[in-house]
Amino acid sequence: MINVSRLFDFPYYQEEKFALKDSLTTKYGNEWIKTSTGEYIRKSNCISRAFLKLGLQPNDKVAVISSNNRTEWHIIDIGALQIGAQNVPIYPTISEEDYEYILNHSESTYCFVSDAEVMTKLNAIRKNVPSLKEVYTFDEIEGEKNWQELLDLGKDETSQPEVEERKKNVSPDDLATIIYTSGTTGEPKGVMLSHNNVVSNVLASAERVPLQTGSKALSFLPMCHIFERMVSYLYQYCGISIYFAESIEKISDNLKEVKPDVMTVVPRLLEKVYDKIYAKGTELTGIKKKLFFWAIELGLKFQPYKDNGAWYEFKLGIARKLIFSKWQEALGGNLKIMVSGSAALQPRLGRIFGAAGIPVMEGYGLTETSPVIAVNDQNNRGWKVGTVGKMIPGVDVKIAADGEILCKGPNVMIGYYKNPEKTKEVMTEAYFHTGDIGEIDAEGFLKITDRKKEMFKTSGGKYVAPQLIENEMKQSRFIEQIMVVGEGEKMPAAFIQPNFEFLREWAKRHNIKLGESQKEIIASTDVFDRIQEEVDFYNQRFGKWEKIKRFELTPDVWSIDEGHLTPTMKLKRRVIKEKYIDLYNKIYERNF
Repeated sequence: MINVSRLFDFPYYQEEKFALKDSLTTKYGNEWIKTSTGEYIRKSNCISRAFLKLGLQPNDKVAVISSNNRTEWHIIDIGALQIGAQNVPIYPTISEEDYEYILNHSESTYCFVSDAEVMTKLNAIRKNVPSLKEVYTFDEIEGEKNWQELLDLGKDETSQPEVEERKKNVSPDDLATIIYTSGTTGEPKGVMLSHNNVVSNVLASAERVPLQTGSKALSFLPMCHIFERMVSYLYQYCGISIYFAESIEKISDNLKEVKPDVMTVVPRLLEKVYDKIYAKGTELTGIKKKLFFWAIELGLKFQPYKDNGAWYEFKLGIARKLIFSKWQEALGGNLKIMVSGSAALQPRLGRIFGAAGIPVMEGYGLTETSPVIAVNDQNNRGWKVGTVGKMIPGVDVKIAADGEILCKGPNVMIGYYKNPEKTKEVMTEAYFHTGDIGEIDAEGFLKITDRKKEMFKTSGGKYVAPQLIENEMKQSRFIEQIMVVGEGEKMPAAFIQPNFEFLREWAKRHNIKLGESQKEIIASTDVFDRIQEEVDFYNQRFGKWEKIKRFELTPDVWSIDEGHLTPTMKLKRRVIKEKYIDLYNKIYERNF
């Protein structure tokens, strides 16, 4: 029996226990190509033998930059890890300068890229990375070396005993990967995670997977983030087949083709799915429309474990049959569970999808904690909407005097690569300082209330927790993004990026004429007044000192590419403030 203690043990464990025909499945053109567990292992060994021929040494770094999740990523991952090298995954859409910084800082010797777009960016800085010996591509690109060359190079099995020897020499406490976090300020930090950091997280999380062997997962969140990567090892450990979505744009088609049982999500995706469904509901007429909104109202009161009583469950049964079953169909028809991470999930979304029979298990963690600290559990009454669940086994959490969440356990990182000073800043003895503010309720559920470093004081000395306000306001379908400002000012205010798509529909329904451009839309007094109504409505939930007194609308759609958001969709607060400094000065009536 294989004892899983290092990341490359997962496929071997899967082969011994489940031997799946479709361990990893990627769509090329119009065809889904399945890779069995056996083939996954065979190709990983080919890559390991090729790396030996290239002279790859233990502790050498192999970078992978892929625009989409795919089978090749995992084969390179296992091929590098089992000979003692480390995988350095890089987010594809960051700048060329960040590529250069990460490749140099990690001293990566080989790099794998997915496609021509990434290759073009890499080629622009390649000459500035002296450690880089060679670059291989997954897609066939004219004039570039393809990863297939390595599969051919490693065909000769005579060096397999050396691979086995290298595997034996890899300890669970050895460094497995360096993940560069997309900081909201400054240069990215390289988080060092050992094999044991991630393996311990997988084994502890496995207890909360309510699925049978043979289930299917659709994977689309970037594999360069520890959330999706840890979950992919978890799928392998539980005998769940992984199908890789082509892209976020094609996810709707892929859901219908794959019909998955499980997928990981970020709240932004659920918001978009819900908004689309809601918009379709507004187009209905007569009894159908009445039923749709009756089901929504009912759904917003949902409580797990039938805690609302028999009469509510009877009505919910009707709503599921008449309305929510169509939501299920739109998501492939088989989806039994979604796991949400990376940002706070609005409780209304947790309730509405729970009512629709597609429960969302919200979890919490950071790259530095491999990542899971806590996650909701559908079984054992471990699911509570509005919380991130109970701590996973082996992970100890305590709340500091100032409310900060401190975490200790086998999942806590080795430290920041080449940065002992920064490591010391976040560690007190064995406890990692998360930077998040939270509380643990009487039943042991963890609730996150804000980011410690994002809280600020107004000039009146009152503390404001911006995330709390932002998450409330973003429940409005008129508000796509919002950033609360006001540090050292007399009052809190906000920049708001309206939901332009929804505003156009709203204007059409109310016979309001809006201009074509986003600049014209935000100049409309009708739009401003309607968003003011939304702000006033949500302001009622906050203390006098927390209410948003003034706001300005921004003409751009906030995005990763334009620098408003990090790759994990968090607000780059300093950048956003700089971009809209004129609006900031207008809010606080400064004339420069």
